[in-house]
Amino acid sequence: MSERLPVFPLGTVLFPGLVLPLHIFEERYRTLVRELVASPTDGPHEFGVVTLRRGAEAPASDTEDGPLPDPPPVRADDLYPVGCTAELRQVTELPDGRFDIMTVGRRRFSIQNVQQGSEPYLTAKVDWFPDESPDETAELLAPRALAAFRTYLDLLRPDAEALDAVPADPTVLSHLIAATAQLTTDERQLLLAARDTASRLRAELKLLNREAGLLARVRAVPVPLSDLARPASPN
Repeated sequence: MSERLPVFPLGTVLFPGLVLPLHIFEERYRTLVRELVASPTDGPHEFGVVTLRRGAEAPASDTEDGPLPDPPPVRADDLYPVGCTAELRQVTELPDGRFDIMTVGRRRFSIQNVQQGSEPYLTAKVDWFPDESPDETAELLAPRALAAFRTYLDLLRPDAEALDAVPADPTVLSHLIAATAQLTTDERQLLLAARDTASRLRAELKLLNREAGLLARVRAVPVPLSDLARPASPN
């Protein structure tokens, strides 16, 4: 069933279960936070996080001379078609009216259309993804994906401590890998939009093996990094 949802365009990809802290300074999003906090709804207070495509106008930042004007309106073409809601968990209002908020990714959605209506912030008509229940294939793929993830991390940060508190749930593991690995925004979006956990884990296995092979070459062969470069992720 479709539903209209307030959305916050960002330069990052949010996954269910992952923490996202935000500093809210634009007046339109201050209004959104105030409305969410004041909402009498018993359920989660959430808004949609959608990722801006490369080259799209990102939110302005305050300067020493004061806040910059709001950026131009965001169009549907500026956004990736799949996003994730951010549930408010902690809200701290600052003396000047800005907010520091702590959110957690909750549920995925696909955008049908975006609208700048009477609200100062953007809204979108969205369809919800069904809840993911790991099947037998996902249960079999999870240990392989975890092993590949550990190998990748060992190559990426050899001196780092071992990965602790590994999630037992294959879906949670798949979201953790997608959010943590150094992937492009396009790759992260493909993982966010995966139809089920098994599909996401299968794609992550290919990506992790590719990345591990690249890292092994960088460590073993003294070639310029530019020779092995891929488009960098802005995240």
